[in-house]
Amino acid sequence: MITFEDVVKVYPGGATAVDHLSLELPTGKITVLVGPSGCGKTTSLRMINRMVDPTSGRILIDGRDVTQQDAAQLRRGIGYVIQHAGLFPHRTVLDNVATVPVLLGKTRREARTAALGLLERVGLTADFAKRYPAQLGGGQQQRVGVARALAADPPIMLMDEPFSAVDPVVRAQLHAEFLRLQQDLGKTIAMVTHDIDEAIKLGDHVAVLRTGGRLAQFATPRELLAAPADDFVASFVGRDRGLRSLSFDSAAELPVRPVDGIELDDAGRPVGLPGVFTKDDSLRVVTDLVISSPGGVAVRVGPDGAADGLVSHHDLADYLASRRS
Repeated sequence: MITFEDVVKVYPGGATAVDHLSLELPTGKITVLVGPSGCGKTTSLRMINRMVDPTSGRILIDGRDVTQQDAAQLRRGIGYVIQHAGLFPHRTVLDNVATVPVLLGKTRREARTAALGLLERVGLTADFAKRYPAQLGGGQQQRVGVARALAADPPIMLMDEPFSAVDPVVRAQLHAEFLRLQQDLGKTIAMVTHDIDEAIKLGDHVAVLRTGGRLAQFATPRELLAAPADDFVASFVGRDRGLRSLSFDSAAELPVRPVDGIELDDAGRPVGLPGVFTKDDSLRVVTDLVISSPGGVAVRVGPDGAADGLVSHHDLADYLASRRS
């Protein structure tokens, strides 16, 4: 567990970046710090691994004050992922990932063998091992950055805007990969983003900070959307928080009608442009599909891709209304 106890950070000149922050980041969970520019979220993150020291208050990792620990030793037990990956340009992908294990005493061969396994874990084949960062796309670089942060198997990972420098399609892929990894590894993760959608999608808990470094609300994503603490949080979360909240509700119980008027191939799979969803998708996915569909419908498909039902915008509206009553 990472604990902030009444933490204050005042920079030379008198600017307060973090103002009496008290917060507990649960072990094995993802906590996302989100807020407008100047709210102290990156400063808070960097105080965990002592890249910045607090002016007052304490930051504890499993009950131990970070300022009472050797900074270099502390950082070796904390993975750190930043925007644009921060890779060493003169080292191959494999040697970038192997850097920390070598520093911790592994032989170069041992470190490289482990690095190959980590590259595979983050979705990169062995073909990437001999490439240099300049030969990679933005999403590939971020994958390497995550692999490097995982190389020493740290119990804690800090992530500062790790996915903000890539396009939306790659970003969605990285989100899915990241959540899959976390499900397998169960790290204690503190992540900074300015994107409330990203915070809600990835966080087990979300800390909303207001300008001046004060905590406005700390809650689960569902709680944050359902009950913003004040007008600032409500404004930051957005007026469409009702739509966002559908991300937490499954489409499994959504009634469907027979598939009529939809072209199917010989295997019963939809042909053309209808949006398709499965029982595993969320109600938000279905809502987006129905709204964006020219015909105002979405088609449910089974594991084999064959259509097994249809939902219209009227069906969806009636179902959502019935859930509120």
